[in-house]
Amino acid sequence: MVTNENGNRGMPAADQRPVTVYRRRVIVKFKDHVQLPRQEAARMVESLAVGPWEALAAQFQGITLEPLFSIDNPAQITALSERARAFDPAARPANLNAYFAVNLPSGTDAEELAKTLSGWESVATAYVEPPPVEPPFVNAADDPRSGNQGYLDPAPDGVDAEYAWNFPGGDGAGQALVDMEWGWTFNHEDLAGHGITLISGLNHSYFFHGSGVLGEIAAVDNAVGCVGITPNLASIRCVGQHLSGGGYSTAQPILDAIAVMNFGDVLLLEAQTSLFGYSLVPVEIEPAVFDVVRLATSLGIVVVQAAGNGGVDLDTVVNPGGQQIFNRASPGFQDSGAIIVGAASSTAPHARLGFSCHGSRIDCYGWGENVDTLSSDDTNTAINLYTTGFNGTSSATPIVTGAALAIQGLVQAASGDRLAPWQVRMILADPANGTPSQSPAVDRIGVMPNLRAIIDSTVLNLAPDVYLRDFVGDTGDPHLGAISSSPDVILRQTAVADPQGAFGAGSGTENDMTLGYEAEAGQDNFVYVRVLNRGGSAAANVTTTVYWAPPSTLLTPDLWTLLGSTTLPSVSTGDLLTVSNGISWPSAAIPTPGHYCFVSILDAPRDPGPTPADFLDWDNFTTFIRNNNNVTWRNFNVVDNVPPPRAEPPGYVALPFLAAGAPDKARRMRFEIMPRLPAGAGVILELPPEFAELLRVRPRPLPFKGDDKCRVVHLPLNHCGCTQFPEVIFPAKARIPMRLLVKIPEELRQHEFELFARQLYEGEEVGRVTWRLAPSRPPL
Repeated sequence: MVTNENGNRGMPAADQRPVTVYRRRVIVKFKDHVQLPRQEAARMVESLAVGPWEALAAQFQGITLEPLFSIDNPAQITALSERARAFDPAARPANLNAYFAVNLPSGTDAEELAKTLSGWESVATAYVEPPPVEPPFVNAADDPRSGNQGYLDPAPDGVDAEYAWNFPGGDGAGQALVDMEWGWTFNHEDLAGHGITLISGLNHSYFFHGSGVLGEIAAVDNAVGCVGITPNLASIRCVGQHLSGGGYSTAQPILDAIAVMNFGDVLLLEAQTSLFGYSLVPVEIEPAVFDVVRLATSLGIVVVQAAGNGGVDLDTVVNPGGQQIFNRASPGFQDSGAIIVGAASSTAPHARLGFSCHGSRIDCYGWGENVDTLSSDDTNTAINLYTTGFNGTSSATPIVTGAALAIQGLVQAASGDRLAPWQVRMILADPANGTPSQSPAVDRIGVMPNLRAIIDSTVLNLAPDVYLRDFVGDTGDPHLGAISSSPDVILRQTAVADPQGAFGAGSGTENDMTLGYEAEAGQDNFVYVRVLNRGGSAAANVTTTVYWAPPSTLLTPDLWTLLGSTTLPSVSTGDLLTVSNGISWPSAAIPTPGHYCFVSILDAPRDPGPTPADFLDWDNFTTFIRNNNNVTWRNFNVVDNVPPPRAEPPGYVALPFLAAGAPDKARRMRFEIMPRLPAGAGVILELPPEFAELLRVRPRPLPFKGDDKCRVVHLPLNHCGCTQFPEVIFPAKARIPMRLLVKIPEELRQHEFELFARQLYEGEEVGRVTWRLAPSRPPL
């Protein structure tokens, strides 16, 4: 017996449950060529030579034959099948008119009757209809209670419904749900606002169960109790497995439901069954249920189904025909199109709970224990009960159902349309979009959906995704291209009157790397940042923060100095460059005139960026420089290729920079220089003798002033090839001053040329500084 927090029992006592009129029946499906009328079917079996009905009736006295599905209009099933084919040309709906039920007097051997019918040539299948099986709830009276509604929280704990609520439709607005099970408390204080109605069947028993299920999905966002994953659904309806005219069925209420549902609606099957020797398994093991579920998904209805609490490896389930109907690797696999849900622990890492059915057919999992939700009492009169102990695949399946409804709401709000069942299942079951279980190969219950991942990724791409380019051609994805060459951080010596017109979309300068100038001393300078948004919604209040650093082949945060920040009120979608207002760099804060490196970080409420502290961890740093598009480096300098009058050494353009160590500890790194200069050009590396010795560089005597005093070492380099130095240990926080000395032939100084120096760690570039030697530019 399950006890609610207030002491009321959640499961009705046996003597208090409504009486169920259950009649054992044998379900028979005739082959499609058999055309039996709905009226007087037994008499026509004999006259149409379908089978020896009179002999069967003599052997099993008192049997009668009637259509399995009770419908007002016989053409209704045909119309549903035709509609399914219109939605899905590949659909081959089963002929539901071929299903009949044989009613049995008490004492009849139902198994023997089913066996006899199975021997008829005209019969496709015959089986004893499963009896009523309680909803897939686990008695967890001895389990500890846990935190409130953690399944709403971000992954890996929950599905992150809280994030989905930030987007139109993420709260289920405009969506419709039908729940099939035994009973509910429709006027519960956390459900009454939905105006829930019953399509067919009885509101029979297990009221706590249906209330708990609907509470997880759609508890109203009010001042009491819980809040559901999708609290703003447009419609909630229910169908009961206990039939109004007596009897019990799973296939009939599903048919009743889909007859009044629309494309994209969600049907939840909160039920389990026992058949063919297997206990507490998915209801679609029953052929009639499978066929009607397949019809539903062909009609575009998303069906979410509990895996059941029998702990069965579904890959081993075999039907009477010897087919492994749940085993995706088997030739006998049958796919209804439904999403089947298993159960896992409520704490991460989520391990499969022992009672949960499992196997390759399971698409997703949810919490199977400790779920905080609504409850009820035995008499269905209490309207304010709650529990923290709802569990089983009963509690797991509503979590995935809520995720499905959120996805449909998000898609409809963004596009005006909804997804087909196969699309919803593909999204929810994709490991890239969910949280794996503790041991996927052992658990075999799929993934728990992560709505944030689904919203932010290219699956829906609804969230803002602001980014700064690392290089021209960068699209915001993780990359192996150049770093430190951003065209989107622009230093100007004077303020620009119209930054958007000068640097933004349509300006003609979108991919211009030469917009920035060197800093001018004695006056304020100004930095402009260009931002793109490849996401599905505009980004509001985007803050860009800029830091300056000396030119260095490794720009870790210990080299950064804050320059300033500004906020862009809105960055529109469509990858259109939006330009910030100028960030003033006061003259007093500029150490000396010349070239500097810049780092820019973007931060938006729905697309937060990192902080400098994040980069002090070396592993974070090496990940962020390529994989986080909210941060970029501009370590790209445009330099006059004509030597200044008092150049030292004469005739050369000096390009000073630092080679730096990691901020945390000494690390082995490699250093490279790549000139791309014309024939006749000269390039020389100037470095301290200690570092030259570490790199095993042999000094070359050159006719430079001061060279004989061994204060520096000069090394001529190939003008158009990569010079690679051996991997050496760079001390922590090392600052190794160096210069590249470059001479461009006078006759070629009207052209532009580039060279760069970079550092590599474990084979991957972690920083570079680039120079473009260009003809003299007029001052601003």
